[in-house]
Amino acid sequence: MLKRYLDRQELILPELELVEDKSVLLIIGGGIAAYKSLELIRELGRQGVACRCVLTKAGSEFVTPLSVSALCGEKVFQDLFDLTDESEMGHIELSRSTDLVVVCPATADLLAKAANGHANDLASTALLATDKRVMMVPTMNVRMWDHPATQRNIAQLREDGVHVMKPDVGPMACGEFGPGRLPEVDAIVTDILGLLHDASNGPLKGRTAVVTAGPTREPLDPVRYISNHSSGKQGYAIAYALSRLGADVTLVTGPTALTPPKGVTTVKIETAEEMLQAVNKTLPADVFVSVAAVADWRPANRSDRKIKAKAGEDKLGALELVENPDILKTVSGKRRKRPTLVVGFAAETNDVERHAREKLARKGCDWIVANDVSGDVMGGGDNQIALISRTSLERWPRMGKSAVAIKLAQRIAQELNRPMEERDAAE
Repeated sequence: MLKRYLDRQELILPELELVEDKSVLLIIGGGIAAYKSLELIRELGRQGVACRCVLTKAGSEFVTPLSVSALCGEKVFQDLFDLTDESEMGHIELSRSTDLVVVCPATADLLAKAANGHANDLASTALLATDKRVMMVPTMNVRMWDHPATQRNIAQLREDGVHVMKPDVGPMACGEFGPGRLPEVDAIVTDILGLLHDASNGPLKGRTAVVTAGPTREPLDPVRYISNHSSGKQGYAIAYALSRLGADVTLVTGPTALTPPKGVTTVKIETAEEMLQAVNKTLPADVFVSVAAVADWRPANRSDRKIKAKAGEDKLGALELVENPDILKTVSGKRRKRPTLVVGFAAETNDVERHAREKLARKGCDWIVANDVSGDVMGGGDNQIALISRTSLERWPRMGKSAVAIKLAQRIAQELNRPMEERDAAE
């Protein structure tokens, strides 16, 4: 049996569900972003989360009841005074026969109604009548978002215990630019799953995790440095997903434009040497996930002044480089403080799985997450990966980086909770 197990080229283990038998009441507000609620319903379904939907009058201008019903598999509720529904499924029961109420998109009007206790339609009445946790996903024009009234309403909702996501920043349908865009669906799903799952009793409760993320910067002089295009999104998402499963997470991050995830201890560094020092201080830990795109080389000599090009020359001259410390190999090779599970990332542009297997053997880690970065992965929102160990290969479909993080966190929890004898037999 063991020989057949070791000889297998591919091993697909059953996925550990983050949530089971959970449901949300999804209130779909008006706005151009309402169409994303359809994708949200589908993605939640993939995670085993059932949706019952309330569609506001304004929301029905952008998506139809039929399309919502087709995806959620139930009748869509719209009218507060539908007597049939009031006798079979009253608005109070509707708002309480669920695990979480999600408003997406949450317009300025819905935020104002919820913050001030208004109840003149089914959506606002359900929000006022519920005894469950509420999550709002705002989207609106940047001026509306920045308006003092909106900010007052958001502050009040958060004080009342409502989870209000921050909108994304970017171009809007109205032509303006700024905060107010609906967050990416996979980010919304991550927050929903986090709220549905009680992290205090999660499968990683009592476990410690260290995650590295982002690029490193190796300075040439006060104004120039060697770096790469890593955005840090994947590492930040993994740190957050692990924390939502109950782990005590430390995120060691290079320079990024991202907001550190809530519930995670964040240590900011610049260079590869600083990252190694920070990682060493966090050990021992149960799991180490090396996501950071660490610069392989650094200048042998750093100038204290800006290096000037010589007259008539268009080059800085020969650049002498020295090798940076190998953080993944160093952690994998530790004897006393080696984590139970060491996970590396292999960003490749060709022969991805072959290069990843070579890296797995060279670094001495337990798993390699092989990701194809030949397209727009570096800095983008999606990832295409394969999870490789010494005895197994799992190819995952292309998905958002938050979805990758959720799936990887699930697999880590599954592995750490396996009986010791099973882990030993698999090695």
